[in-house]
Amino acid sequence: MAVDTKEMYSNIIHVFIRISREEGLKTLYRGFAPTILGVIPYAGLSFFTYETLKKLHADHSGRSQPYPVERLIFGACAGLIGQSASYPLDVVRRRMQTAGVTGHSYTSILRTMAEIIREEGLVRGLYKGLSMNWVKGPIAVGISFTTFDLMQILLRRWQGSSADVER
Repeated sequence: MAVDTKEMYSNIIHVFIRISREEGLKTLYRGFAPTILGVIPYAGLSFFTYETLKKLHADHSGRSQPYPVERLIFGACAGLIGQSASYPLDVVRRRMQTAGVTGHSYTSILRTMAEIIREEGLVRGLYKGLSMNWVKGPIAVGISFTTFDLMQILLRRWQGSSADVER
């Protein structure tokens, strides 16, 4: 819906029905492989960076737990690193998903990457739009990691207090 004219689809259900009929169900999964492959470096580097920064903080500050604002900063840094590493696969995913609309026929991840590099260059092609992701992504990742950590702490406290009550 983002790359087509407004007249082409009226709502999300219409998108699924029309694409399924005209291009086949397989078309709905175009870009699935680069999405899955992109999760590996993104999640791996994000979690590694976040947990490493928390450990370094504990070692240097003498506090076992960082403050929430420090967690947000660590999460933002983790998001920047994870996004930067996986971004080329995100570009490939988007290109494969919009291939029918743009008139291209991308057949595989490697061929799509090669065509992008050949036509637009390595950095200008595979990292196009990364700076905009650096604006929104790290904030979201920072909030996610911070929320997860704080909820985990809260649940452990509740679990500990309920265990005390049972005794």
